[in-house]
Amino acid sequence: MLKSDAVWALGAMSGTSLDGVDAALLQTDGVQILEFGETGYRPYSEAEREVIAAALGRWPGDEGVEEAAEVIETVHATLLSEFGDAELIGFHGQTLAHDPRGMGTHQAGDGRVLAEVLQTPVVWDFRTTDVEMGGEGAPLAPFFHFACAKLMEIDAPIAFLNLGGIGNLTWVDPAKSRPDEDGALLAFDTGPANAPINDLMWQRRHEYFDKDGELAAEGDVDEDIVESFLQHSYFYRVPPKSLDRNDFSDLLDEVAILEDADAAATLTAIAAASAAKALEHCPRLPQGVLVTGGGRKNPTLMTMLSLLMECPVAPVEDAGFNGDMLEAQAFAYLAVRVAKGMTTSCETTTGVRASIGGGILSKPTGKRALSKTPSKNF
Repeated sequence: MLKSDAVWALGAMSGTSLDGVDAALLQTDGVQILEFGETGYRPYSEAEREVIAAALGRWPGDEGVEEAAEVIETVHATLLSEFGDAELIGFHGQTLAHDPRGMGTHQAGDGRVLAEVLQTPVVWDFRTTDVEMGGEGAPLAPFFHFACAKLMEIDAPIAFLNLGGIGNLTWVDPAKSRPDEDGALLAFDTGPANAPINDLMWQRRHEYFDKDGELAAEGDVDEDIVESFLQHSYFYRVPPKSLDRNDFSDLLDEVAILEDADAAATLTAIAAASAAKALEHCPRLPQGVLVTGGGRKNPTLMTMLSLLMECPVAPVEDAGFNGDMLEAQAFAYLAVRVAKGMTTSCETTTGVRASIGGGILSKPTGKRALSKTPSKNF
């Protein structure tokens, strides 16, 4: 277990958009964000992406899962080995399947492997305990978002909207003293974000994403498809609630008859409308929505969000944060909380029955175990 002093932790996140791995250093005591550090990114090659994509929706022991895990571990080890100052690593792994009310949740990649390879303690398997305790196991960044709001020194509620493969929203009341205090947080997945758009681009044009939303900007939105989609029962469920990347995989069938540009425009409109609808569940309208994840780089999507939301919408960079690295930083922050025995989720973030701390701390067994921990916090 960690002592009370601050730690330089390294977080790694491989998102549902399957683009690559983000890594970021963060100094924290598990409560306050003290300093942001070095960041890095390692894109998946086309071959690596195909191995992981082939394992989506599968569970431990299923065909292709072991191969995907090996790719994930190798890519993470390659990137994380470039950071020399980490005392602790938060390793999220790659979500292959997420079914909290059924089979559970599955993040491929073994933190024990990384601990040995990198000779640094690793916190991993963040979601399983939450699911076992009746929670959704997602989203997990809200406690970090609470710390970000505190860093901003604001009093009115603010919302963080992450637009990765799936969208998720965190509503924060920074006037509260703790993230698990009553009324401090509300968090949930909003609906599909970049995943259907990326899948469309790959299917039709063999491109990874709609760069700058250019294709969507050329098309016309099929409003009937958008309105029909918003009638899905998920949007009427009371949060907290979560999604799997493939929960709306039939969206590509819905736009199959549309031309490329119209299909891209319609899927982009669905991402925006899903996120805007999420505000209906918030205790009160936030003073603004800060957008993180790849979606903030899509001007077409951001314009749609601004038109649909009743409060200002801006990229998180406007508040001084790095939108490419916020999730990686979140898992660095959560790793410290896990190692200190602190909570990482609560009833209003995942629906878990009690505030709990998830995650496994794996320490290296080799003789070099303390070589990267000069403060000897472990």
